[in-house]
Amino acid sequence: MADRGRLLGLMGGALLLAMTPASAQAQTRAETLRQVTGNNIPTLDPTTPGATREAFGVSTSIYDRLVAFDRRRDENGVWVFDRSKIRGELAESYEISPDGLKITFKLRDAKWHDGTPVTADDVKWSLDRAVTAKSIASGQMGTGSLSKAEQFAVVDAKTVTVTLPKADRLALANLATPLAPIFNSKLAKQHATAEDPWAQEWLKTNTAAGGAYTVEMFKPGEQIVLRRNENWKNGPGGQLPYFKRVIEQTIADPATRANLIEKGDADIAIDLQASDVPALQQRGKVKVDSTPQTNGFTMIAFNTQMAPFDNLKVRQAIVAALPYDDMFKAAIFKRGFPLFGASWTAPPTGEFPQVMPVKTDMAKAKALLAEAGFASGFKTTFSINVGSAAITEPMAALLKESLAKLNIDVEVQKLPDSQMSTQITEKKLPFFTEGSTAWLPTTDYLFRNFFTGNQRWNYSSWNNELIVKLANAARFEQDQAKYEAMGKEMIAEYVKEVPMVLLWQANQDAVMIPQLDGHTYWFHRQVDFRDLRRK
Repeated sequence: MADRGRLLGLMGGALLLAMTPASAQAQTRAETLRQVTGNNIPTLDPTTPGATREAFGVSTSIYDRLVAFDRRRDENGVWVFDRSKIRGELAESYEISPDGLKITFKLRDAKWHDGTPVTADDVKWSLDRAVTAKSIASGQMGTGSLSKAEQFAVVDAKTVTVTLPKADRLALANLATPLAPIFNSKLAKQHATAEDPWAQEWLKTNTAAGGAYTVEMFKPGEQIVLRRNENWKNGPGGQLPYFKRVIEQTIADPATRANLIEKGDADIAIDLQASDVPALQQRGKVKVDSTPQTNGFTMIAFNTQMAPFDNLKVRQAIVAALPYDDMFKAAIFKRGFPLFGASWTAPPTGEFPQVMPVKTDMAKAKALLAEAGFASGFKTTFSINVGSAAITEPMAALLKESLAKLNIDVEVQKLPDSQMSTQITEKKLPFFTEGSTAWLPTTDYLFRNFFTGNQRWNYSSWNNELIVKLANAARFEQDQAKYEAMGKEMIAEYVKEVPMVLLWQANQDAVMIPQLDGHTYWFHRQVDFRDLRRK
C-alpha cells in the first residue's frame, strides 16, 4: 500500500505539471498557488443550477460583489469569517437609512478585466439577473427580501440604491454571498439571446468579470488556472493578492492529494479524510488549520410526517438511546465541536446551533418507547450517504447496536449522493443522517431554512406554527434584545419537539504546506485565494 501511495503521488505530481499551461509553468513556484480537491468546478457562473462549492469558492476570486464579510482570528488563532462586519468591495461605501428600508452604495473607480469602467448600470443589471433569471440565486436573495428588479435603482453612474419592503436583517449580507456577483453587463449582453437574455449558457464557460483573478484556462470538472489581475484595487487596503497564478485541480483519491501536499507538489487541500489528518500532523511535514464548521451541523433527522417518527415519544426515546460519545469518536475522531451533553433546562442564549441538553440514558429510552406504544420495538431504515461512508458507516453501526437494545430493528440503507439528495427532497426517508451548513448563520435564517416550509432543507418535514411565526417575525426584528428572546423561544420549542438531533460541528481541516499563511474559514467552506500568501 505504501508503494501504491508513492506511485499515486508521483503520478499526481506529473499530472499537475502536464495539465498546467506553459505560461503558468513559467511562473516561479513561489508565485504559484496549487490547490487539489476531490470535487470539481463545473461552471464559472456560481448561480448556475448544479454549481458546486468549489465553483462558489473560485467565483469569489474572479468576480467582485458590492460588499464582503470581514474576517477575524478565532480563539485558536485561525482566520474565520466575521458575520458581524461587512465591508465594501465594489462599493467604496454604503449607507443604510434610519428606517432600514434603503441601502445606498457608492461605487469605487473600478475597471472590468477588459479595462472598461464599472458603472451603476452594470450593478443594476447584475442584481436584476440575480432575482429574475432562473438560477439558484433568486432563492438565496429572497431570504433577504431581495426579490424584484424594481428594488434596484441607478441614481447616477457611481450610485445605486436597494429598496426593501421591510427592514430585513439579511438584505445586506445576501449581497456578500457568492450568488450576488457583479457582471460586466455590456460584455454579457453581447452573448445574450432571446432564449437566454441573461447569457447564462455563455457565462458557464466564460467570464464578464473584474475581480482579483482572470481565467487563463478552464477544463470543467478537471482544472482551472487563474492569473492575477494587476489592476485590481477592491480588496482591503487596495492590496493585490500575493499569488500571481492559482491552479486548482481535481484529484479524486484523497491519499494522492495528501501525498502531493506532503511532498510540496501542491500547497493546500481542504477535503482530506478526517481519519488521515492526525497521521499527517504527526509526520510533521504539513500544517493543519482545524476549524469547527460553526455555521452548520451534522445531525440525525426524523421524518415527523411519517410513522412511527410522527410520535413525539418515539423521537424522545431514540434521542435518549443514541451513543453520542462513541459516535463522535468513531465517526470523526472527535475532530470537531460536540453539540450534545448540555444540562440546561432553558436555552442560555438565542444562538443556534448550540450545545443541546441530550445524553445517553437507556432506562429513560425504554420507558419512553413503552409510553409511545412500542414496548416491543419496530423496524425501520436508517439512510446514509455512501459518499461520506468513512463518517456515516461507523455512526450507523453504533446507532443500530444501541437501538437494538430497545428492540428497534434498524436496516442501514446506503445511498449514492444523488439518490439520497433526491429522496431527501421528496421527503421519502424516515430516518437518516446528514450534514449541512448555512451561509448566513443567524438563528432566524437557520430556523427558516431547516425547520419551515416544504423545502429540501427542512429535513424533518417539521410543520410547527410557533416556529413559522417566530422565524418569519425575527428576520425583520431590529431590536437585538427582542431578537434574542425570539431565538430562545424557537430553541426551546425545538428541544421540546426534537424533530432532529444535533450531533456535532465537524472540523474543516485545511491541510497545507508549512510556508502557507492566511487561510480563512469562510461560510461557503472554500478557499479564498486572495487571503493566502507564502511566508
